Amino acid sequence: MRLAEFILRNMEAILAEWEAFATTLLPAAANLTPLALRDHAQQIMEAVARDISTPQTGQEQADKSKGNAPKLVGAPETAAETHAILRAKGGFDINQLAAEYRALRASVLGLWLDACQPDGPNLDDVIRFNEAIDQAVGESIGFFSDQVEQARNLLLGMLGHDMRSPLNTILTTASYLAALNSGAEVSAAASRLIRSGASMKALLDDLVDFNRTKLGLGINVSLEDGDLAAWFADELEQLRGAHPSRQLELEVIGDTRGRWDGARLQQVLRNLVTNALKYGSASSPVHVVLIGEEAEVRLEVTNRGSTIEQSALDRIFDPLERGRAQEDDRIAGGGLGLGLYIVREIAQAHGGGAGARPVAGGTTFTVWLPRRQQGASR
Repeated sequence: MRLAEFILRNMEAILAEWEAFATTLLPAAANLTPLALRDHAQQIMEAVARDISTPQTGQEQADKSKGNAPKLVGAPETAAETHAILRAKGGFDINQLAAEYRALRASVLGLWLDACQPDGPNLDDVIRFNEAIDQAVGESIGFFSDQVEQARNLLLGMLGHDMRSPLNTILTTASYLAALNSGAEVSAAASRLIRSGASMKALLDDLVDFNRTKLGLGINVSLEDGDLAAWFADELEQLRGAHPSRQLELEVIGDTRGRWDGARLQQVLRNLVTNALKYGSASSPVHVVLIGEEAEVRLEVTNRGSTIEQSALDRIFDPLERGRAQEDDRIAGGGLGLGLYIVREIAQAHGGGAGARPVAGGTTFTVWLPRRQQGASR
């Protein structure tokens, strides 16, 4: 008997074995009904049977083996894709999802081989069946991963949003205590609270921005006419107050006026300077240069210290990526590794970009920004 015909004739036996295996996938399967355990299994097997019985060329077979099987644009989710979404929402993990297909493959082939005796199986059917199962696995895992990623991003977004209110209360209270001038010890303690709270706020801001980009929303910018030199001078003054023992230099060359989101670009400068303070030499100044050219303005932040390896520079603006020094900082309880990623995203939201290059005894981070951009906001 050919395999496609066998599947359709013996659907209940196949589904019974699917259900029996699914019950072992604990704890997710503990409270599921038999119908839920069989979720979309029949539709998946019917699709497999159709696939096996549909003629295909050698090129189509080669494409499918590489995961390049055609899919109609705008077509609804396949049964395998819907199954993956429901399994993800039901608490299954990706290993359990893959195990379902592994067990299905073994049970169907085992049942069919027994039914084929004494003639033996059609080898082409075996190949086509494995192709069809692999296709279903690929569809399921792709949709499962997307579902998990979306849930994770939503959780991060809610976490970042909800933590801002109590943090703002802490900062406000600490500022009030500092203003009371109730003695050096109270003022010093309040200052420590303010610095720690500001660090936490910066982490949360990066987390919320990262979350927006992963959800496809991008970095929001509101453009206005302004002078980057003035915005950056204000931001550097605040950074000097937070790091009184460090030297921060600002050099301005040319016309630095344009149309940008001033608060966002202050965030860019803050992230770059904070990065330079963390990983540069404590005895050397952080040098900030703002260069106004005809079509754009360029920001350069240079710190002295150990040179970042080129392999790390190539990916340092990617989220959660670090060089060796940054990785040591993570182990010691440092930041999330999102600061430079946010820098690049803000620059790109303005139509510009960001990069890094080694210089003698250090590293220079560069951000370039078009002087004008169409539209008032994004």
